[in-house]
Parts: sequence; C-alpha cells; structure tokens
Amino acid sequence: MRSHYCGDLNREQVGQEVSLSGWVHRRRDHGGVIFIDLRDRSGLIQVVIDPDNPETFRLAEQARGEFVLRVEGLVRPRPEGTENPDMPTGEVEVLARVLTILNSSETPPIQLDDHGRDAAEELRLRYRYIDLRRPEMQERLRQRSRITRNLRNFLDAHGFLDIETPILTKSTPEGARDYLVPSRTHPGEFFALPQSPQLFKQLLMMSGMDRYYQIARCFRDEDLRADRQPEFTQLDIEVSFMDEDELMDLTEEMIRRLFREVLGAELPNPLPRLTYAESMRRFGSDRPDLRVPLELIDVADLMTEVDFKVFAGPAKDPEGRVVALRLPKGGELSRKAIDDYGQFVGIYGAKGLAYIKVNDWTGQGREGLQSPILKFLPDAAVAGIMARTGAQDGDLVFFGADKANVVNEAIGALRVKLGQDLGLMAEGWHPLWVVDFPMFEREPHTGRWTALHHPFTSPKEDQIGLLESNPGACLSRAYDMVLNGTEIGGGSIRIHREEVQRQVLKLLAISDEQAEDRFGFLLRALKYGCPPHGGLAFGMDRLVMLMTGASSIRDVMAFPKTQTAACLLTSAPSPVDQAQLNELALRVKSRP
Repeated sequence: MRSHYCGDLNREQVGQEVSLSGWVHRRRDHGGVIFIDLRDRSGLIQVVIDPDNPETFRLAEQARGEFVLRVEGLVRPRPEGTENPDMPTGEVEVLARVLTILNSSETPPIQLDDHGRDAAEELRLRYRYIDLRRPEMQERLRQRSRITRNLRNFLDAHGFLDIETPILTKSTPEGARDYLVPSRTHPGEFFALPQSPQLFKQLLMMSGMDRYYQIARCFRDEDLRADRQPEFTQLDIEVSFMDEDELMDLTEEMIRRLFREVLGAELPNPLPRLTYAESMRRFGSDRPDLRVPLELIDVADLMTEVDFKVFAGPAKDPEGRVVALRLPKGGELSRKAIDDYGQFVGIYGAKGLAYIKVNDWTGQGREGLQSPILKFLPDAAVAGIMARTGAQDGDLVFFGADKANVVNEAIGALRVKLGQDLGLMAEGWHPLWVVDFPMFEREPHTGRWTALHHPFTSPKEDQIGLLESNPGACLSRAYDMVLNGTEIGGGSIRIHREEVQRQVLKLLAISDEQAEDRFGFLLRALKYGCPPHGGLAFGMDRLVMLMTGASSIRDVMAFPKTQTAACLLTSAPSPVDQAQLNELALRVKSRP
C-alpha cells in the first residue's frame, strides 16, 4: 500500500518512484493544476496532479478533505521559490502518476488545522477518532510513546523485570472508592479493579523478584479534575534491599535521562530535597512550584497581642497559622484586582484577604503604609512585619490568618496564582523531592487517624516507638517527586515486619477481624521471610502532560473520559439488558 511515510520524504528521495497512503489534509486547484497535501501520522507531503494525466486528474477533482487516498508518483524538487521552510518535506513534492480513492469522507465535525483545538471538548471527545488526526494530538501521542519507551529501556538496563499484576482483584476500601465488578460464578460477590498494584508488587518482592516494574492501568472512582481520570496509567516500580536514598537516586537518574534524551533538557543533579515541614512552612503545599519566587512568612508571634481577633485568634491557636506574603511591586495592583484575589482565596475557605500597601515606608514610616487593618496593628507589630518580610517601597504584603490547613491551601494557591498572573514564573523545569512526611493525619470529622500515604508505608526506624506514644509526631519513609508544582511520582519504603504492620492497621482503627478479611494474604506473607523493600509510582498521564505542554491529561490520553467519568465516544457507561443482570444475580435500584 505504500513504500514511504509522507513526512519522511526529502531530497534524498528525489528521482524515486514512491507509493503513499493517507488522508487529504487540504486540496487546492491552481489554474488547472491540483495540489493535495497528503497527511499520515508522520506529517504532510505536497502531491501535484497534472491535467496531462486525465484519469488521475479526474479522481483528484473528486477528492475532498479527509478522503483516504493512495498515490503513486515521482519525488521531485519543488520549483525554485515555492519551497516551504515550515514543513519538514517543504523542499520536495510528489508528481502523481496513479491516484486511488480508498474511501470517501463526509465533512468532519472538527477542523484538523490549528482551529481544531478551539472546538468544544464535548465535540472532540464524541468524535475522538477525528480529533486524534490533528497533528497536535498525533505529536502528543508520539511523544507519549517515546517517553514510555525511554523509561522501559532504562529499567530493563538496570535489571528490572516487567511483570503484570491482576486487574480483577479484592476490594480493600482504603482511599478512593473502588470500581466493583460483579462475579457471575460467585453470585453476590465482587471483584474490584485495582487502584494500584500496591499489594501485588509487595508480594512480588516477597517472591524474590527483587526488581519489578509495570506500565499499570489503575482505576479510582473519585471526583475528577484536569489531572485526574477514573482510569489512568502509572509506571509502577518496586525493589528489594534498597533504602530510600538509593531508590530516589536511581529514579531521579531515570527522570534526568528521560528529559535529556526526549526533550534535550538538563535537570539538576542531584534534585533538591525539602522536608514536608519546610515545604508547608515556606510554600503552604507539599507539591511546591519552585518557579514562583514568593514564600509564606510566619508572623503569628507578632500578632498574639494585637487588638484584632482575625489575627490574634489564629496566632494563639495551636492549630492556627498567621502568614505574610510579600509581592514585589504589588502596590501597582488596583483595588479591584486585590478584591478579586480576596474572592479567589475564598474558594479555599479563607474568610478574607488582608493586605498592606507599602507606598513610602523608607521616608514616612507607618504613615507611608496603606491598609484597612493598620489601625489594629501597634508600631512594634508593623515594624516586625516590615523587617521580617523585607518589604520595600512599592510592594504589597498579603496576610492569611485561620486554621493552618486553610491558610496553607488559600495562601499557597494565591502564591501560585500571583506568579501566573503577574509573569513571575521562572522558565524551565524545577523538580524536587519532598521527604519526611508525617505517617498519619487526623480525619477532621471523626478525629481518627488516617494514613497520609497508605497503610503499608514504613515509619522511620528510630520512630517506631511513636506509633504508641505519639502517632502525630511519627514521620514516614515516604517521598514524592514534584515538578513545576505537580506531583509526578510518589512512594515509600514499605513495612516488612508483620508486627509493625498489624500495629499500624490497629492505629488506623482496623480491627484484627477487619485486617484479616482485607489484608490477611499480606499479613501471612510477611511471616515468611519478607525482605526490606520499597518503591514508587510515576503518573504517566501527568508526566506526559507536563512534557508536551498540554493543559489537561485528557489531551495526552487516546480515549479519555469526561469530568463526569463518561465516554462520549461509546456512550459508556450504559444500561445492560435484564438477561445479563439475571446472570449476575443483580437488580438495579433507582436512586431516590
């Protein structure tokens, strides 16, 4: 059907007879000569149809956009002055000898040029097979393939085994909701689709496989947003007899090589590391975007005695936090812009956004400041704020005061938004590791402990005693890799001793009976010589999204779901007939 791909032709093929197959990207009739830009996944080539070949010319007159053609012809240089430097094939063209229409096409509902990206997402997903023909989308999927191949090659070269784990598995209700699959052969019982291969990859370490990886499909029934889908792909890795430093060194070497070979970009060596506590203190987030130069500055100690409950209350509350965020040259912001940022932090639960405009602190001191809250702040507090933030004339200082989690989320998000809105973002890639996470956090409504990562994460060896005496102070052996404000990978050293695993499950209010029911197979396996082991998983969709410059993981997945977890292309999910339900011993109950 073809001897070459369209996008591979260049001056080296001049004088050769070639056969090509592809789609009509564009057809132009110029004074009796017809030009067709023929497209396949490799790119475009200009095909010339001369009226001296009547049968070929007649067929070319019938061709329209997205018709599927086969062309046999001669590669020749384009006439001088007609070369197209914007096309890789722009120095040559193909003079058609034979043209065959393999299939016709209706007018597509999506334009396949640059305007196609402006089509409504619902339309793009409903006609995804057409949307994927767009060069932009094809390049993203090609890039995804290159990324996957590069990662596989690295792991293969380092002695990892590619091992598949089950898709139909046991429901272990921890974290997000499971997707359940009813069993026909065991009526009333269910499989679950895996949220990750976590327990199976640990079992592989207990099996002596030593180094495992898998490009794994995972499923989570959770609320969606731009970087989440009900089914997603992760690069899953597990190793035995490595500590966290060795594992992080190996995987960051893999990511550095990936960026070098696929994008030609150099990442730092080694990647910087921040503890969870420092990351939250400086950036209000455990996935800080280091491209933004702004940092949160604690000022609670300056506010404990001020006559302003909005500040004094959180300043005296052990669970509260009061921070300042200095915006250089922020005094140029209008009142409306400041009010808009106040509404923005309200999304994260903040009750308002206090500020001080620094008009002329150098010359006038307090009189050179402008703010509705100044009347509540004594001179000592004002001087302390100015000194600690390093505010200069023309700056703006924002404040956040509330429970620590509200302040962190609201002012942390404001920090990034200011960076984006005001052009403060540094260029390039800014990765880091975040380490020393707490093992547990309190569930706000019940007060019970929950695992910050998952229940199989190991505590630091010297802190195992804190599991009984002070769980909130216990740190884990977990680590996340963050890139430009997005977590792209995370993992931990796992618990490899049965007594520690049972202790953690008990702390999480999982009774012995529940532990045996949910995790009995793991607890039994831990009794039979389990090696020290750990691992991590990289979110492939997020990683590809960042590396291709896409704004959503839906733009780097071939067939994604909508925000409501529906497939518009196939109209899934959909009802099934009664016979199928009968086989599964199921009855559909309508929601109230």
